[in-house]
Amino acid sequence: MSHFTNAQAVIAGGVNSPVRAFAGVGGEPVFFKSAKGAYLESEDGRRFIDYVGSWGPMILGHGHPAVIDAVTETAKQGLSFGAPCVLETRIAEKICALVPSIEKVRMVSSGTEATMSALRLARGHTGRDKILKFEGCYHGHSDSLLIKAGSGALTLGVPSSPGVPAGLAEHTITLPYNDLDALDTVFQKAGDQMACVIVEPIAGNMNMVPPVPGFHEKLRELCTASGTILIFDEVMTGFRVAKGGAQSIFGITPDLTTLGKIIGGGMPAAAFGGRADIMASLAPDGPVYQAGTLSGNPVAMAAGLATLEQLDAPGFYESLTAKTLQLIDGLAEAATNAGIGMATECEGGMFGLVFTDAESVRSFEQVAAADVDRFRKFFHGMLDAGVYLAPSAYEAGFVSAAHGDSEINATIEAARDVFQTL
Repeated sequence: MSHFTNAQAVIAGGVNSPVRAFAGVGGEPVFFKSAKGAYLESEDGRRFIDYVGSWGPMILGHGHPAVIDAVTETAKQGLSFGAPCVLETRIAEKICALVPSIEKVRMVSSGTEATMSALRLARGHTGRDKILKFEGCYHGHSDSLLIKAGSGALTLGVPSSPGVPAGLAEHTITLPYNDLDALDTVFQKAGDQMACVIVEPIAGNMNMVPPVPGFHEKLRELCTASGTILIFDEVMTGFRVAKGGAQSIFGITPDLTTLGKIIGGGMPAAAFGGRADIMASLAPDGPVYQAGTLSGNPVAMAAGLATLEQLDAPGFYESLTAKTLQLIDGLAEAATNAGIGMATECEGGMFGLVFTDAESVRSFEQVAAADVDRFRKFFHGMLDAGVYLAPSAYEAGFVSAAHGDSEINATIEAARDVFQTL
């Protein structure tokens, strides 16, 4: 029997996170046993150039010596205390230094926990219940955020998963990403009822979709005028697209920011933080309750801190950006030469590929209309060629500092061959 068959007998769906099941591309998922640098090795001994990077955290590549050393030495002192440790303060200081909008921060264990807690904090701080989110943006699987769009700008959404109480939809408004007119309409009618707006500053969960000019500026203006808390969900983009996150690229100061992935260096860690007056509403200082047994776990803090410290190397982001551009330009040229319509995006170490004849993609509607069948064929062709991409047409990809010319050129060459078969 296959590894997947064995897993299905004892794990719900055979996986511990749905996209890993390959349902979006067909076939059985690859089971991995080791990773180093830019490569993954499967249980059956195959070697893949990796552009998933554990879904973003591995910005240095897999098994970076500084991170492994930090984890090893910290683990020798104990795996968990359930009490304060100095490493928590050190990584908090580092985060606050790198992201000026974060005056105070709280560590948690996952991106879902970070966004869920940020929403509760926003509601508790403002005394309001309604939240605004955007179609195609994913902020974890907490109930309030699993609400799909209604039929119009002011139509409240409906639960997008069984198990989510319909009553929560009364408090969640979902708008199209990048729709400035819809923003104006909603804030005119309900701005004074909204606790917060939560948004991916660069969407990475409907493939990679950047904001249109003026989108974030409009959000900031409307939130400020209405007393609504603006939350940038930088679980994916934080330290991935730039040293100060996407907010440093756009010059926008959110009220709260959620972080994850890279700040754990591959270990389970995430955070939310922002204005000191808002964070003061959290227990034990304030009435908004949030807690976690493994929050601030010393091993995870060590891995995250070691990773963030490596980002200070001179030219780190310039090099990472150049690698990503080299990859994307090569893939785009190969697709064009094969007569394949494919829109591409990239920023820092993050990229997106959408099979469409459109020159650029700026909405969930455009992504949903893309050629998913062609992506499936492309995915499996690249997998057979030893290149591991996200097994879904709706996910971004990631380049690490460990990717070099040989890996990128091999990827482009593989794509040239695969494009000829599509």
